[in-house]
Amino acid sequence: MKIYGKAAEVLTKELKSLLEKHVQSKDDILVVGLGNIYVTPDSLGPKVINEIDVTRHILTYMPNVLSEDTRPVSAVSPGVLGTTGIETLEIIKGIVENIKPKLLIVIDALASRSIERISSTIQLADTGITPGAGVGNTRKDLSMETLGIPVIALGIPTVVEAATIAADSLDLFINKLQENAESNEFLNKFQEEDKYAMIKEVLAPEDFNFIVTPKEIDDLIENMKDVVARGINFAVN
Repeated sequence: MKIYGKAAEVLTKELKSLLEKHVQSKDDILVVGLGNIYVTPDSLGPKVINEIDVTRHILTYMPNVLSEDTRPVSAVSPGVLGTTGIETLEIIKGIVENIKPKLLIVIDALASRSIERISSTIQLADTGITPGAGVGNTRKDLSMETLGIPVIALGIPTVVEAATIAADSLDLFINKLQENAESNEFLNKFQEEDKYAMIKEVLAPEDFNFIVTPKEIDDLIENMKDVVARGINFAVN
């Protein structure tokens, strides 16, 4: 669809800008897809990896079939601690020490603090990423400090907490009340306070702060996977 092509073009532009800050045009890049391919909301990273145009092996074994200015690109999906028994950092660090890329691009699904951001925003940063932080399963971070090379993190929100849904719903409820009646001191004060933190404090002890994803998550993941893969492929090559 046209809108996804436009989104991929914008991603390519922004990603190229970050790459130019850290590496040269022919420097090796390793693309890492975080997440669990068997859990749909967490499968974005591994699915993107399947669509990346990898060139490192071709440049090594069949260099004549590619142009001279082709960048060496490799890709890996390291899985999750629960299935491998190995910290993501340990796996990536071993790969980095062996193939010596100049930069990492890491893709991951995120937990959002807003319902509206689900599969509608792409977050880019060149300061690294901490896998699992959004759902409370914080692991060792992937960053310049831990890996010795720049790390560009690319994330898309795919889930929210129940506390976020409740807080956003309260905002809508308060706004509706204020539209139909004069706002009072209680409503104004409640709107200014951090409702998310208050609600989470109530829900967490009872294990009611569920992680929630849209019912259309299968289609959303497929669409965003194509956007991200296309954006990366055009940016790195």
